[in-house]
Amino acid sequence: MPVRVNTNIPSVNAQRLGHINNRKLGQHLERLSSGFRINRAADDASGLSVSEGLRAEISGLRQGARNTEHAVNLIQTAEGALSEVSAMLIRMRELAVQSASSTVNDGNRESINAEFVQLTNEIDRIAQVTSYNDSTLLTGYGNVVSQDAGVSTALASTTTGVVNVQVTGATSGTYVFADTAGDNQITLGNGVTTQTIDIGTGLDADGGGGVVATGSAVVANFDRLGVQLTLSGQKVAEGNNPATDGYRDSDLNATQLVVDSGTGGQFQVGSDDGFIHRIEVNIADMRASGATLGISGSSLASQAGSQSAITAIDVAIGNVSQARGDLGAFQNRLGYSLRNAENSIENNVASESVIRDADIAHEVSGFTQSQILVQATTSMLAQANVLPQNALSLLG
Repeated sequence: MPVRVNTNIPSVNAQRLGHINNRKLGQHLERLSSGFRINRAADDASGLSVSEGLRAEISGLRQGARNTEHAVNLIQTAEGALSEVSAMLIRMRELAVQSASSTVNDGNRESINAEFVQLTNEIDRIAQVTSYNDSTLLTGYGNVVSQDAGVSTALASTTTGVVNVQVTGATSGTYVFADTAGDNQITLGNGVTTQTIDIGTGLDADGGGGVVATGSAVVANFDRLGVQLTLSGQKVAEGNNPATDGYRDSDLNATQLVVDSGTGGQFQVGSDDGFIHRIEVNIADMRASGATLGISGSSLASQAGSQSAITAIDVAIGNVSQARGDLGAFQNRLGYSLRNAENSIENNVASESVIRDADIAHEVSGFTQSQILVQATTSMLAQANVLPQNALSLLG
């Protein structure tokens, strides 16, 4: 074996291994200190890319969950106010029934009408002051379909069979139907987007073509436009719902729906852009003077007026109840959406943790190994540095 003095190869080797072991020791110390397996891109470039995407999605899901909770609070605010409106309408109906009887005179009716007028004014006031974060809720919230059958001609339910329309993310504007006889298809467009759906599976066939069966209903969902129709079969008047001849293929041809622009109503419950990540809530104008209630012109000052007011108030009570039911349905839907978001958050966080978080047991084991190797390398480096001194023994 050659004896060299100028180059100590064993020492160089020990130094190299010492550097490696010190770097590993430092890496384990860093991971144990931070709790993360990935502290910089060099630790795991592909893992960092995946985990950053997961982090972005998780933060979006968490904010969407918070938005959902806020939306529930908003709906509860509106529904609570409508509960009081309903109570007032019931009292107004009681007054109308009292005033409609010949057991009271016109002087009595003036006193009864005074309370009736005050309650009417209070309904208007509640509708105007019910708000959430400075957004008024009961004077028309979100985009809503115009209920004027002269404008939204598709709502002439006695001839078209349309008994309900819901909008979810529909932009304001005019939507025109194309409904050709014989194909069992309905096309709806707003000048920008057009969608055709086939409802043939929900129609019965008779001598005149496809028709919704008597007493049943078919839902036509134009999801790309955010419009959903309920088409009824032939039925008699029931409560607030008028009688209808039912829908028959081609009844909607050339009719239209007008969606009026409103403020608010869109809840971002998902983590991404797109209508499927939003839930839209629409609340009609619930003022006494609005089209939904329409009781501002009622008076109990006369017996005839009192009798006609009973019918008007019945319709208003039914419309308020329907609005409250719709809000309750939205609230339940948001509850399910929130639970789904929480489940997604949990599983995405678990996936991100697997990629990014340090396995403490593994790191402690590696740290102990590296610590022992560093100590051994330091000891061996000292021994290697002594080896050149062996050359002195040859010099006698």
